[in-house]
Amino acid sequence: MKKFYSNGKLLITGEYAVLDGAKALAIPTKYGQFLTVNEADHKKIKWLSLDDKDEVWFEAIIELEPMTEISSSNSEISKTLLEILSEAQKLNPNFLKDGSGYNIETKLTFPREWGLGTSSTLINNIAQWANVNAYELLNHTFGGSGYDIACAQHSTAILYQLKNNEPIVQEVIFDPVFIDHLFFIYLNKKQNSREAISEYRNLKFDSRYLVTTIGGITTKMISCTNLDNFQTLMDLHETTISNTLKIPTIKRLLFDEYPSAIKSLGAWGGDFILVTGDETGMAYFKDRGYGTIIPFSEMIL
Repeated sequence: MKKFYSNGKLLITGEYAVLDGAKALAIPTKYGQFLTVNEADHKKIKWLSLDDKDEVWFEAIIELEPMTEISSSNSEISKTLLEILSEAQKLNPNFLKDGSGYNIETKLTFPREWGLGTSSTLINNIAQWANVNAYELLNHTFGGSGYDIACAQHSTAILYQLKNNEPIVQEVIFDPVFIDHLFFIYLNKKQNSREAISEYRNLKFDSRYLVTTIGGITTKMISCTNLDNFQTLMDLHETTISNTLKIPTIKRLLFDEYPSAIKSLGAWGGDFILVTGDETGMAYFKDRGYGTIIPFSEMIL
């Protein structure tokens, strides 16, 4: 039996701009995904995916020679899985070629709808199993900046940047004195990262200005020791991305009366937001139906 694990992710700064080379602050989460591999004598892959409540959310049987779906509970997910396995095999021609069959089980430790990296943790786990480069496997399948792969592989906050399309990862300490005033709130909607990236790629704007501005904000955020200054940086980041995307900030759209700072994370319009405040102030969001509120220290690894 082989068992692999990858951390989930949250992008604190640099959403969208990280694709063009901006410095971004990302954090691995305490939540992630396991992949367990058991060899079998049936010459097939029997795949079982469990959610955080140990309930089956996907299952499939895959023929190995040639690699085709025999049966599955979801044809779209099965198609994606076959693509990942096939691309892993291209990167390592010996992968799945030893004559064995496999019983595979994946296990999430977070709700799928949270958007903490169901796909990226799977990519990184399969890359470990296939002994291939996870960034290359990501590029050949889902695409994206790769910060989520970096989070899957690191156990501390990271400064992430693409230089000449190569990932540069630097471990950093991000433990601000005001950490008790930072909260993650789920927006009750999972965002499609692929679609968000595609829409961003179709925009026309000054990418150099965006990369420089967001990179500067990231650097200042990492070393910030004052909550008021941190909130100013959050607001500046939101304004900069809002002007680039030409869409309103999430605060303006949904929480205009909230007195403190709110920042989108990752693809705008879904998943989690970062909010400053205190436990009492979180009632504002609960009263509006946003009940998944996680203190910063309980989310980060």
